[in-house]
Amino acid sequence: MKRILLSTTSYQDTPGDHHALLDSQDFEIVRRRGPLSEGEMLELGNDFDGAICGDDAFTRQVIEKMLPRLKVLSKYGIGLDKIDLDACQDHKIPVLFTPGVNHTTVAEHAFCILLAGVRNLIPSVDSTRAGGWKRITGHEIWKKKMGIIGLGRIGQAMAQRAHGFEMEVHGFDLYWPDAFVKDYPVTRHESALSVLREADVITLHTNLSDETRDLINEDSIAEMKDDAWLINTARGEWVNAKAVVAALNAGKLAGYVSDMLDEEPPAADHPLLNHPKAIVPPHIGSRTYESVPRQAMRATTNLVNWYSGEGEVLQANKF
Repeated sequence: MKRILLSTTSYQDTPGDHHALLDSQDFEIVRRRGPLSEGEMLELGNDFDGAICGDDAFTRQVIEKMLPRLKVLSKYGIGLDKIDLDACQDHKIPVLFTPGVNHTTVAEHAFCILLAGVRNLIPSVDSTRAGGWKRITGHEIWKKKMGIIGLGRIGQAMAQRAHGFEMEVHGFDLYWPDAFVKDYPVTRHESALSVLREADVITLHTNLSDETRDLINEDSIAEMKDDAWLINTARGEWVNAKAVVAALNAGKLAGYVSDMLDEEPPAADHPLLNHPKAIVPPHIGSRTYESVPRQAMRATTNLVNWYSGEGEVLQANKF
């Protein structure tokens, strides 16, 4: 019997056919509440054949401790920055993933928190819930300029929705989606910095890498328009939190809306959690009753098909 670690909480907490498929396999399922840190992963030991994982720390040390039994990782989601892909490549561990399952949900969520920010929805509702009637004036996003850094599936879904608000869309991506922009025009920029200079609203949609880590910092924020809004539904590490707090305090940034932080779960005194110009939900951008079963079923199907040798398997690494 294959022993499989299941650590993603949204998979476990949301109803759907993925549970029946997983339970129908000849697997022993060990359930944990992730995301698990490197220390927690190391404590689990080395008696797993595979994993359906979320944002758990599959570092080289963790992967090598799980050898030789570990044979496959099935990622619930598309972000692979928590998995040491070089270590997986060295030890011929396939990393399966689920592209194309959550772009609609994440784009809807990004617009949700943006609109909540520009219209001061949170303090307004806080007022009525406290028995008050504080009416705070907000802003429109209609016909403003949206800058999208990263025009993959989620970035394209953002562009589609931005056009619904008659926004002027600007973008940067190393791989320009020529077919898409014929239907949804995007002004092409040659660098992320150029987009930051132009846009009223900036939204981040690329993978975390050495090039994107801390891309939003004191210097790049200085290049932005005054009173720009920043949306982050990519990764918390994209953004230097101290620089964002300083820009919010100084009035350089009008607001910061982000689905995640640089540490999760964050310390209680994280400076962005209670900042009046920031909205930070607890990483729920893909948590809908529609998206979770899609992701979970794809992650489970990947694992089942990999073991059976039949059916489609979406694999991020090749060897």
